[in-house]
Amino acid sequence: MEEDCEFRHWDELIPDALGLIFSHLALQEVLTVVPRVCKAWNRAVTGPYCWQEIDIELWSNRCHQSDHLDRMLEMLIPRSSGSLRKLSVTGLRNDSIFSFIAQHAGSLKTLKVPRSGLTNSGVVNVAEKLSSLTFLDLSYCCKVGPEAIQALGKHCKSLREFCRNMHPLDVASVVSHDDEAYAIANTMPKLKRLEIAYHRVSTEGVLKILSSCIFLEFLELRGCWDVQLDNKFFKEKFPDMKVLGPRVIGFYDMINDWEDCCSDYFSDGSDYLAWEFFEDGVMGEFYEDEFDHGWDDNFNADNAILDMEPHIWPPSP
Repeated sequence: MEEDCEFRHWDELIPDALGLIFSHLALQEVLTVVPRVCKAWNRAVTGPYCWQEIDIELWSNRCHQSDHLDRMLEMLIPRSSGSLRKLSVTGLRNDSIFSFIAQHAGSLKTLKVPRSGLTNSGVVNVAEKLSSLTFLDLSYCCKVGPEAIQALGKHCKSLREFCRNMHPLDVASVVSHDDEAYAIANTMPKLKRLEIAYHRVSTEGVLKILSSCIFLEFLELRGCWDVQLDNKFFKEKFPDMKVLGPRVIGFYDMINDWEDCCSDYFSDGSDYLAWEFFEDGVMGEFYEDEFDHGWDDNFNADNAILDMEPHIWPPSP
């Protein structure tokens, strides 16, 4: 007699389980392949089960047309039906799409929008709707300043991790970021992790953060050359805190004979940075090789391929 099968068919799995499985697939497969397998799988990918966490950072790095990126977000975010908990996307072009995100941020805990063209006014106008955030990444957002940071800190009372790293070339003309440091210190006292790599922040600015954010467990200071605090200070005053920087650990080891090659530039106290002398002063350029993909009848995304490795980039922790 044939034994009863103890295994269920894939199309009989509950939608939550299918959504968890599909979340490990590539975005293009979830949008174009999975829905055509069967009705159960189509329901899973068109419902909220796959979209409580939306990570399109890699895809958005390859998308070079803002309207395509906006259309992707406008298609995926409503599918979460208000249950969106995490969103990772890079290169938002304007405040309007950020406002759209905020409209659906009732359950949003993690928001990563690095390299975006957000402005102070755009962030201030919607900060109240982001009150559930515990993790926020505004790295490389050059148009955002202390006004936006203060508004976010005022409304995001549960914020525990804040990333505000910058690229050294973007801050070359900045005199000081102490206003941002004070905004962080005054409005984000519950932070446990703070990243402000390559900020023109002073020793006083960092001390203000340290005195106000008493729960800090990790502080990223790589490339904050104006900070005159050494490892001995942090070990004595904050023995339980992990501090990275101000010196870029391991970066100079990547360049053979760096000191010999550049000694002439630094002998007079010049502010030039090492990476300004590579590739004719261009740092972090990406080579692009574009091609089109027809995804489906209703959505034709522009997927420009991007080489994700810059020429030289300081190591991440």
